[in-house]
Amino acid sequence: VILIELVVMATLRLQPLALVDKCIGDKIWVIMKSEKEIVGTLRGFDEYVNMVLEDVVEYEYTANGRKETSLDQILLNGSNICMMVPGGSPP
Repeated sequence: VILIELVVMATLRLQPLALVDKCIGDKIWVIMKSEKEIVGTLRGFDEYVNMVLEDVVEYEYTANGRKETSLDQILLNGSNICMMVPGGSPP
């Protein structure tokens, strides 16, 4: 009985890549390791969490305030990502 419960619990856990996969087609807020935050629609990713986003707004925080840049599409390097917030947007 304990073994069956452990198997059920293991199958119910959501792995990180599975969570990212559920976000495909949805808006996602990506906080980068640098002073940038990016909001866009997730179109795809790979095992390194390199991501393709569309309808992107890039927010860069500088001494002069927040700068916004709109882009049609962007490829993010997964090693530069600090955090992802599904459905989120910057304050």
